Amino acid sequence: MDLHRLGLVSSRVHHFALVARLGSIRQAALTLNVAPSSISRAIKQLEDDLGTPLFERTKQRLRLTSAGELLEYHIKQSAVEMNRAVTEIGDLQGLRRGTVTVAVIESAARGILPDVLAGYWVRHPEISVDVRVVGSQEAVDLVHQGEADLALAFDVRVPRNARRLTSVALPLGVLVPPGSPLIKLQGKLKGYDLAGERVILSDGSLTLGSSVEQMFSGSFVEFSRRARTNSIGLMIDLATRGLGTILQTKIGVQAEIARGQLVFIPLTDPGLGLRRLSLVSRPKGEVSEAAQALAATLASMLEAMKA
Repeated sequence: MDLHRLGLVSSRVHHFALVARLGSIRQAALTLNVAPSSISRAIKQLEDDLGTPLFERTKQRLRLTSAGELLEYHIKQSAVEMNRAVTEIGDLQGLRRGTVTVAVIESAARGILPDVLAGYWVRHPEISVDVRVVGSQEAVDLVHQGEADLALAFDVRVPRNARRLTSVALPLGVLVPPGSPLIKLQGKLKGYDLAGERVILSDGSLTLGSSVEQMFSGSFVEFSRRARTNSIGLMIDLATRGLGTILQTKIGVQAEIARGQLVFIPLTDPGLGLRRLSLVSRPKGEVSEAAQALAATLASMLEAMKA
């Protein structure tokens, strides 16, 4: 739940909390699409009113002072209580109206949410759904901080004040256009078969990048890195044009596979772990009926994928 959007948290507090989380005024400004000077000014006014510095700069990163840590702690505690109040107010309306906030990775936003929301809105047409497309860890962090009701993320640890509703294990593989020589290796493709391939990699901001790096760590497989990006959509578009091979799960690529634009070939290397896609929720007492209904629909989709 976005308390700032509802007008329940001041801009100064919102700006402070975001800078505290990101450790950078510039990154906070990019996130909010505002000028860095406006955030600097808001924090300076807050420090002047409190009569103490809230941040100290260390190695190009802002770190909270003791006063800043104290303020951040109480802001988080207040946010939990405020979110609980908003949830209880929403429950008074039942499933007639309200807002659900979902933090989701890009591949799930492409490959899962459209079908899920289409069915959800048939049953609950007056419920609005705010979708935030972020990396896996940030998705879970948003639930942890009370800024999202639900999260869909790969390979994450769930914090104590959140719960994993369900998960599905998915194989990692390569996606290539029809006619690729790799297709003949369907069912027996291994990492060393990618030697000489032009591979499009995801960067370190995606857990997918870590999975791929771990796979090739210590191996002697040499391939040509064609590009590196944090956009799953761009990776898929390049692959459909035959401009490179991508490594990921089927999630987010179902439409291209169904249309025959790409072929998914799972990797069969011994010891190569499956990727775990999890549905994470806030604690039961802090989730509205609308969020519970959406969570049930998402859980059904993931359970169906297990088959």
